[in-house]
Amino acid sequence: MFTGIIETLGKVTNLQHDQGNLHITVESPIAAELKIDQSVAHNGVCLTVIALADGKHTVTAIEETLNKTSIGQLNVGDLVNLERCMQMNARLDGHIVQGHVDQTAVCTAFKALDGSWEYTFEYDAAQGNVTVEKGSICVNGISLTVVNSKANRFSVAIIPYTFEHTNLQQVREGSTVNLEFDIIGKYVARLMQR
Repeated sequence: MFTGIIETLGKVTNLQHDQGNLHITVESPIAAELKIDQSVAHNGVCLTVIALADGKHTVTAIEETLNKTSIGQLNVGDLVNLERCMQMNARLDGHIVQGHVDQTAVCTAFKALDGSWEYTFEYDAAQGNVTVEKGSICVNGISLTVVNSKANRFSVAIIPYTFEHTNLQQVREGSTVNLEFDIIGKYVARLMQR
């Protein structure tokens, strides 16, 4: 379980295709503190550490993950948002995040405002996911508050700290991001269908 509060940025240093899998090597300030078999969220995708060396860690994304997330679109040199799993005795600063991406979205608008930024993302509403204004959404692993909610899109407002310390600084119109919708909202929506 995660909180959506990004711990640090990592840099992709190697991508290796192996049958239907993709091995991703990331250099980061937390690599020395990781251990084999540990879960780490990469742009909101929970992946297991399989190797450690020289300030880098390697994880594997299987075909299912590559089909449902933007992880397969990574290139060497790209920045990724990293978060280790939550400790049960810690504060929950963001919201409950599982690291299980529901679907991707495309950035349809990006505005630099006076001291902040606004992003609008559009997603396939046919998958049954919903947002609500002032509710929580996880974009590339970042716990954010929905500003404007429509049937198939939403906006978020970004403060300078979040912009500077996450890979949102690289997201522009046309960029694909990972979305994890609020788990409580997903359960409520499922119950309402019954």
